[in-house]
Formats: sequence, C-alpha cells, structure tokens
Amino acid sequence: METVKKHFFSDMGVMLGRSMRHITRSMDTIITVCLTPIAMMLLFVYVLGGAIQAGTDNYVNYLLPGILLMAIASGIAYTAFRLFMDMQRGIFERFHSMPIARSAALWGHVLTSLVSNAISVAVIILVALIMGFRSSAGVLAWLAVAGILALFTLALIWIAAIAGLSAKSVDGASAFSYPLLFLPFISSAFVPTESMPGPVRAFAENQPVTSIVNAIRSLLAKQPVGNDIWGALAWCLGILIVAYIFAMRAYKRKVA
Repeated sequence: METVKKHFFSDMGVMLGRSMRHITRSMDTIITVCLTPIAMMLLFVYVLGGAIQAGTDNYVNYLLPGILLMAIASGIAYTAFRLFMDMQRGIFERFHSMPIARSAALWGHVLTSLVSNAISVAVIILVALIMGFRSSAGVLAWLAVAGILALFTLALIWIAAIAGLSAKSVDGASAFSYPLLFLPFISSAFVPTESMPGPVRAFAENQPVTSIVNAIRSLLAKQPVGNDIWGALAWCLGILIVAYIFAMRAYKRKVA
C-alpha cells in the first residue's frame, strides 16, 4: 500500500498520458470543442453584433467571457463520455487489478479534461485577438481570470464525472451538458441583463454564469469587479466541493 501511495503521481501521469493520446487521435473532439465556440463567436460578432446593444464599442470584448464558458461546458461533455466508455469496457477493473493507486485512473480523466480545456481556451482567446479583442489587464488580472476559469472547469468536470459514472447509456452520459450550454444564453454573456423581462432578468442575475462572466469581463477590462468576484468564487467552489463528494461516492460504489 505504501508503494502504491508513493507512486500515486507517477500513476496519475501515466493515466493522463493515456487519456491525452485518446483526445489527440479524435479529430471530432478537437473540432467540436474548439471550432464550434469560434464559429459562434464569429456569428455573434460579425452577423448579430451590430444589432446588440451591449454598451461597448467592441462587442468581442463583451462576448469573449461567455464564449469561453460555453467552450468549457462543451469540452467537459467528453469527460463524461470517456468515463462511461471506460466503465462499460471494464478498463477500470483492469487497472485496479494492477499495483496502482485506485483513484489514479479517475484523476487521469480529470486532469486530461483540465488540460484539454485550457488548450481550447487559449486557442479561442488567440482567435478573439485576431478579431480585435483587446485587454488592458495586467498580469495579476490575467492570473485571476485563469484561476476562475480553472475552478469553473474543475467544478464542471466533477459534475461530468457523476454523469459518466452513473449513466446507463452513452446519450445519458453526455446529456447533462445541454443545460450547461443553455445557461449562458440566460445570463449577461451576450446582452446586459437590464434588457431582459422581469422574471428572466431575476433568474439571469442570480445564476452562476452571470457572476462568473461579469467578474472575468471586469478583470479583462481593468474595471472594479465589486461583488462579482466573490460570487464567482463562491459558485465555483460550492459546485466543485459538492460535485467532488458525489463523484467520489459514485466512483467508490462502481469500483467496490
């Protein structure tokens, strides 16, 4: 047991490499995670942007935070899919018959999703820069944005883990991501919440995406973040902790 614990990080590294190879060999994953959000950003900026009153001269600056969250929500659907397929094929049982840490395989999937989503975010930001996105934020502000996005990604990854470990079918494993993709549309991601009808505005202003988007947008624009930063952190950490607890319970129940 001591040997297994001692080599936990090396075991996890091997599992990370395995999952990353699966992603790089799957072009449909890369296309869906990167190109779809980029296509949406192009559509909103160059087709719909002129008709949207967002209170800014450069709509891509307003739009980018929401697009990043949608890309992450799209990317973590593959985490649930990969977990489900490994469970169905008995991959976890094979790993657990070897002298490796029992949670290394699960953490390999988690870290793979974190790395792949970070790459997707970087690519989308690069495209946004080509489209005219500009930020006056300093290094600390960018680090804060990276931290918020990482927490948001981890929170969704553990939700994906619950779905992947508990689903009865492939469609069920990835279906959880649809509401997550829909949430940014009822938030401040695309238009200010002030333009929405009363009940819709009340929901939009009290759901996690709005706080996260507003915090990231303020940081990138070098503006005061106010309470949005605390709301974003509270939502991300709260969802992360709850999802982690339920995901680990589901994992232990599956591999017991």
